[in-house]
Amino acid sequence: MSDSTSTVSTAPSANTFLPVVPEWRRMMNRFLGHRGLLMGSIILGLIGVLAILAPWLAPHDPYLQNISQRMIPPVWHEKGSWEHIFGTDKLGRDYLSRLLYGARISLTIGLSAALISGLIGTTLGVLAGYFGGRVDAVISYIITTRLAMPVVLVALAMSALVGGSLQMVIILLGLLLWDRFAVVARSTTQQLRDAEFIASAKVLGASTTYILVRELLPNILSALIVVMTLEMAHAILLEATLSFLGLGVQPPMPSWGLMISEGKAYMFFKTWVIAIPGIALMVLVLAINLVGDGLRDMNAPEGRN
Repeated sequence: MSDSTSTVSTAPSANTFLPVVPEWRRMMNRFLGHRGLLMGSIILGLIGVLAILAPWLAPHDPYLQNISQRMIPPVWHEKGSWEHIFGTDKLGRDYLSRLLYGARISLTIGLSAALISGLIGTTLGVLAGYFGGRVDAVISYIITTRLAMPVVLVALAMSALVGGSLQMVIILLGLLLWDRFAVVARSTTQQLRDAEFIASAKVLGASTTYILVRELLPNILSALIVVMTLEMAHAILLEATLSFLGLGVQPPMPSWGLMISEGKAYMFFKTWVIAIPGIALMVLVLAINLVGDGLRDMNAPEGRN
């Protein structure tokens, strides 16, 4: 009588041969799979390239005035000319050239204001969320005070007092748009300050500055980048509003808001003088919002799976 021997299957499981997908490739797949983020990135990248190459792409000097060629319509109108594809303004300046240089101003103001406000808000929010207690109470009071102030009215009042210029607009918007950074940084820091990696850094004798900068900040950076894109769009719209009212970027600089303001007297007869910069402004803000919304989706827990 032979003993029955049980055979153990040594066949490898199905999971053994699953390929390991690098993190960068998974991020790329999520990026390409998000239509809004992909479309917004393409549009924003295209506008950025046009702004950088404006000195080489602009067919004319954006500041050169020629009264004899004032208010030439765009090329798709009957009286349009290929010499001025988007036409000219009331002073005979080429509209396409001013539009390209205006993209530089809008992107510069949006990015610079977002960086300044991000530095202020992130610093306050991280300090409030990490230390808590009286520090949190004082900073929370400052945040509440800032939230009680209407941004547009304060910006208008300060612009009227100080005067309009490119540098003034950047500094003013940077000092007014930090509240969202502070709120997000505070809440995310409160969630992470008792995490194991923070406790490990404390046990190893790391300084508070090291913990905040090297351990805490990289873990909340993704949320802050999303806020930065939204505030960048906000700053661009506020700059256009101030320039439209004559309190932002001053002539002859080719700001899109200023171009809309200069063309408002002809809006019923020469609609393209407002439509062209208005559409450009709308497309830029839409692209930035699509990028911010896509980054938020990718950083959400359900978007990481």
